[in-house]
Amino acid sequence: MPATALSSRGTTASVNYPKDFALWDIISNLWHPESNPDGYVSLGLAENVLMHNELREFLNSKKLVDPQAVSFTYGSGPYGSKGIRASITNFMNHHFKPFSPLQPDHVMVTNGVSVAIEHCAWGLANPGDGILLGRPYYRAFLPDIGMRTGVKVVPVSFGTVDPCGVDCVAAYEATLLKSNAEGVKIRALMLCHPHNPLGRCYSIDTLIALLRLCSKYNIHLISDEIYALTVWVNTIDSPAPTRPAVPFSSILSLDVASLIDPSLVHVLWGVSKDFGANGLRSGAIISPGNPGFIQACKACGIWSSPSSLAENAVCAILNDEEFVERYIGLNRERLSTAYAHAVAELKKHGIEHIPGANAAFFIWINLGKMFKDDVAGSMKSVSLSDDIGVTARVHERLMARKVYLVDGDAAGAEEEGWFRLVFTQPPELITEAIGRISAALRA
Repeated sequence: MPATALSSRGTTASVNYPKDFALWDIISNLWHPESNPDGYVSLGLAENVLMHNELREFLNSKKLVDPQAVSFTYGSGPYGSKGIRASITNFMNHHFKPFSPLQPDHVMVTNGVSVAIEHCAWGLANPGDGILLGRPYYRAFLPDIGMRTGVKVVPVSFGTVDPCGVDCVAAYEATLLKSNAEGVKIRALMLCHPHNPLGRCYSIDTLIALLRLCSKYNIHLISDEIYALTVWVNTIDSPAPTRPAVPFSSILSLDVASLIDPSLVHVLWGVSKDFGANGLRSGAIISPGNPGFIQACKACGIWSSPSSLAENAVCAILNDEEFVERYIGLNRERLSTAYAHAVAELKKHGIEHIPGANAAFFIWINLGKMFKDDVAGSMKSVSLSDDIGVTARVHERLMARKVYLVDGDAAGAEEEGWFRLVFTQPPELITEAIGRISAALRA
């Protein structure tokens, strides 16, 4: 089903969602040095495998079916059992440091954050309305927001301005005013905090400025904080002075009521990223100031109901404070090491990246420059000005070498040739992938 996003020029652009299904063909044919040497090397899917052994061993030690077998019933409703909402509330009160303590009634549990995003679009906007989304962005925001709801994504371009810095607010405001004038009424602003694909956090000053902007125009602010605890120490490169790395601070930690009507602020979280458990399919909408919105989401919760066994697994994790603390600490150490290894490999092959990441799973790399320097000059019969574009050319070459990355065109990059590389994989796979990337662009 095609849908639309609003381009930076204000026109609509077709988004062909079904083409993404090719990803699952790739995932079912992954490279292994011994059992499948001809398979694909994927650094495109946002998964962290660095802690799978620890999580597997922990969950295998638990009995996930309760003695009364309530897990085989509808339990206490399709929007999260009392137990999991209490577990998420206690966990977030400890790790997200909310200004005012969260209560279980503030939480709606879903079978993943993707459907939580869709609930936000459905509940906070009408078909034809717009939601602001800064570029570059997590590409699945497009179908999550608009595929079934009819809500439009309105991308925000920043030029040379830091997308995570205070100066980004002017770009959001200009895009909001332009979109409203053109008939697409802006109802919300969506943040991915920490940022996918830039791997950075928004500063407190930026969050405050964005809250004030949303208050000024009476629009909702949705903060997707799915990478909240996936923050680590960068030991190999330093950010530009104009784009400093900052620690994570949840928007819940701010005195929201002093800045905006609290009913306009919503947070999303799930176990997929912070606990390397995409397959558990467990997410949550947290909306302390808007019980009506939570109730509206509950009304359609039967279509996003989490599995009781998944709920039990999440409760087992979150309720064991000792395990959580140990897991988070070790995960951060491994993330730091994995990032350093990937950057070292990129530097070895002369591949440019944006330095200074300290959160999430991503490195934003410039393959267009290498393509132009090493390949395009020898393609005498191709005029890049009227061709399919540099990003598409690079993508073709990567796929010919069976390397999968998310390309910048799909992620709303403002410049051609950029790609998102996921570094949270075994070091031998990272080395293999970057070697193939280099070979593809030097052929």
